[in-house]
Amino acid sequence: MSESSKLAQRFQALAQSQPQHLAIRFGMPGQTEDIDFAKFWRRVERVTGHLQGTFGLQAGQRVAWLGLNHELQCVTLVACARLGLIFMPLNFRLAVAELNSVLQDAQPSLLVYDPLQAEAAQTLTQEGQVFLLTSCVLDDLIATPSAKNLNLPVVLDDADVLLVYTSGTTGLPKGAVHTQAGLLANAQASQEAHAFRPQDIVLSTLPMFHVGGLCIQTLPALLSGVSVHLHPRFDAAAWLTAVTQGDISQRPSVSLLVPATLRAVFDHPAWPDADLQSLRGIMAGSSTLPSSYLQQFHARGIPVGQIYGTTETGPVSVILKFDDAMARMGFAGWPHAHLSLKLVNAQGQEVPAGETGEVCVKGPNVMRGYWNAGNPKNLVGLHDGWFHSGDMGCLDAQGCLQIVGRNKDMIISGGENIYPAEIENALASFPGVAECAVVGLTDERWGEVPVLVLVKTTDALGQALQTQDVMAHLQMQIARFKLPRKWVCVAQLPKSALGKVQKPVLQKQLASMQLQAVRV
Repeated sequence: MSESSKLAQRFQALAQSQPQHLAIRFGMPGQTEDIDFAKFWRRVERVTGHLQGTFGLQAGQRVAWLGLNHELQCVTLVACARLGLIFMPLNFRLAVAELNSVLQDAQPSLLVYDPLQAEAAQTLTQEGQVFLLTSCVLDDLIATPSAKNLNLPVVLDDADVLLVYTSGTTGLPKGAVHTQAGLLANAQASQEAHAFRPQDIVLSTLPMFHVGGLCIQTLPALLSGVSVHLHPRFDAAAWLTAVTQGDISQRPSVSLLVPATLRAVFDHPAWPDADLQSLRGIMAGSSTLPSSYLQQFHARGIPVGQIYGTTETGPVSVILKFDDAMARMGFAGWPHAHLSLKLVNAQGQEVPAGETGEVCVKGPNVMRGYWNAGNPKNLVGLHDGWFHSGDMGCLDAQGCLQIVGRNKDMIISGGENIYPAEIENALASFPGVAECAVVGLTDERWGEVPVLVLVKTTDALGQALQTQDVMAHLQMQIARFKLPRKWVCVAQLPKSALGKVQKPVLQKQLASMQLQAVRV
């Protein structure tokens, strides 16, 4: 059976060249299943058969995935690549209404879910979708034999294979479309960043509905023939157990964390006595990292490198390698070998080294564009091939990038992107609320937290408005991780002459206000 997908070819070749080499050890410590590259490919073949033979899917259709990390997530992605399908991981932390919005936009033909998401999946398939959505429990993909006579289509290098949603600045979901060639280019960039070795073991714990969890280490490591220990979700105790117990040759050598999980690891009681000698480095998937966090690991001899990028950029764009990590604290690093980077001012003109500008990138692993359900071939989001990140940075004399801030309202809290417009829109017509604004404030644990600033109405409803009323309403509209952590009531919001809320002014004002914590 001829494989035209180069991404699938890579896994087929690994199954032939190193069939017994561990591909994925799946599960929490003590409850794991080992899958070698031969078994991985057999599972790919079975899932391929079901996608085509059982569900009748054809090239270009979307397969949505709703659940915790699972080895079948990787298997299904490769099966989709063989058939020219588009794999679409969903954020299980979203509310059903938010998931429904994404599904309405992308219109997948199949929803695969794990048992923990069964209720959400059933709700999504019963809410009168404008398209026919079939669903199945993930184990159904491999529980029974599949069709033997597959008819694999010709899959071009630029065929779409991954659709990952991220919220837009208006709160509306936007789907970044990545091609098969783009994923392979991203894997090559990751290989450059990590210098993967045959004996490496990658510990993957971040959610794979993010390109960070899926595409910074997990998929690139597998494509490089490197073993991955995959946890269903991050747990600090499980992470420490994985890197400290057992034969040192079987422990992870590389892992990926974000500021919130870095903090959870070194705050854990087992941290001071943990044997970390198997680790040659940790990558951090974040634009900025508190130096105090980095020092916790550097003091133990473990360099914390950095991968800077976004959902739209693959995400591997700018790399701070392990060898440079300790000497370059506070920097994001250098662009990978095949990426072009420039910093531009508000007029779109490139700025020289030492000056601040918006980070723009162009390269083979940058998305093809944003999904448009009305016309998937007419994608937008790039300007002459350049992606404008909204992040502000500067380059030093050696071309090393430092991120200094963002020109967007987006708040990054615990590695999750939160867009204030989502919260503001949810409260726009809530009784007792005259106006509101959401801004991010620095937080030692989470990096940033969203703060809700309210102007109450002058009537009885406004005067009686309580925290619990607001939070109860928001909990029905948005995901838990997006909820404000603090709030305050003010008489009026600072505004420009055109009536736009001046959020930088508001942030400065909050520094002198008594903020009320919110239980989330």
